[in-house]
Amino acid sequence: MIVCHCTQITDHDIHAAIDWMRTSDPQTIITPGKIYHALGKAADCGGCMPLFLDTMRGNAKVNVPAQLQNLRTPHRQEKSHEGRPNSHRISQQGLAP
Repeated sequence: MIVCHCTQITDHDIHAAIDWMRTSDPQTIITPGKIYHALGKAADCGGCMPLFLDTMRGNAKVNVPAQLQNLRTPHRQEKSHEGRPNSHRISQQGLAP
């Protein structure tokens, strides 16, 4: 099935590129840009991207390697005070009786 009419990329091409990338580097994170590059093509209009992504996600080898998952650190939820100590805020000066 043709996924991208602009560059004539088929679902078979996408799966072959994913298989090749995973075989050559098991640690790589596979992105649409890397697939286009592996196929020697470039994205054109972007109209195919939803189908392109669905085709990618349908391949079992596209998952992020386990040791690279959950590397983000959660952001600390703090009260916003614009980076200044509370004692220096103009709105709080002179409030004490």
